[in-house]
Amino acid sequence: MDQKIRWGIIGLGKIAHSFVQDLALVNEAVITAVASRSLEKAKEFASEYEVSLAFGSYKELMECEEVDVVYIATPHRFHANLSIMAMDLGKHVLCEKPLGINKKEVEAMIASSKKNKVFLMEALWSRFNPAIRKVKSLVDNGEIGNIAYVHADFAFYALDRDLKGRVLNPELGGGSLLDVGIYPIFLAYLLLGKPDEVLSTSSFYSNGAEIQTSIIFKYQHAQAVLYSGFTSNSTMRAQISGEKGIITIPERWHQAQGYSVQKEQQQEAFRLPTQGKGYFYEIKEVHACLAEGKLESDLWSHQNSLDLIGLMDTIRDQNGIHFPSSE
Repeated sequence: MDQKIRWGIIGLGKIAHSFVQDLALVNEAVITAVASRSLEKAKEFASEYEVSLAFGSYKELMECEEVDVVYIATPHRFHANLSIMAMDLGKHVLCEKPLGINKKEVEAMIASSKKNKVFLMEALWSRFNPAIRKVKSLVDNGEIGNIAYVHADFAFYALDRDLKGRVLNPELGGGSLLDVGIYPIFLAYLLLGKPDEVLSTSSFYSNGAEIQTSIIFKYQHAQAVLYSGFTSNSTMRAQISGEKGIITIPERWHQAQGYSVQKEQQQEAFRLPTQGKGYFYEIKEVHACLAEGKLESDLWSHQNSLDLIGLMDTIRDQNGIHFPSSE
């Protein structure tokens, strides 16, 4: 595309700052507008990143003719309504993960994408990470034989957070499962597909927020052991074990900068550093899809998002994880 793709950002928290810094690395992109429920906050953000338009309402940004794609970075519970509102106004949408709080919401979002003939993608940035793409390619090509075991976790201490904030507030879709559990679940799904059986158990905080979840995915010839939590840190290393060897994605695997392969007692490490913080690659994928007139990505399709939220719905049902705002 000769003309730059014009981005608008809705929800101006920490992740929006990281995203806009990576957006600046993409030559074909320009950020033209930002929106917050606070006009003052929007103006501060716009001033920091030299954005020409700042809005104190989300709808104003969605109606702006100088925006082609809306990136939605609000708390989980607002994803579906805001995405559908933007698509109904003719905007393409990149929405932070999880795409919706439950499968019903995701189905409604996909229906809106098809009805309005606009692009929609879940911003599951790890899917586009070069090292994770390479690991998937190695697995698919049989580099370590048939996979027998996957282990992945994602945890950090968060029990000192504000109970009204995004992380620990069930009203906002808070809890470890949707916030960080989505990453280990995604990796097992990416490498092994949908499991034959899901086993899980969760622990809860005094306000009802889910703060620990352990999961086993059972397949015919493999198992995945997955964990998310807010009660402690974890190694955040991923291991994929096959008949012929082991692939390891080192610490903070979801934003991998490389991987290692161990075969016959010999281990070799490979560096694949990301550009910027790593959001660069999902932005490039959005641009590539728009250039081809696609409504969804082949790398992370609407069906992939449906499968992922379906697995999380199953885990929620097994453990009584409730979000009052979406019941």
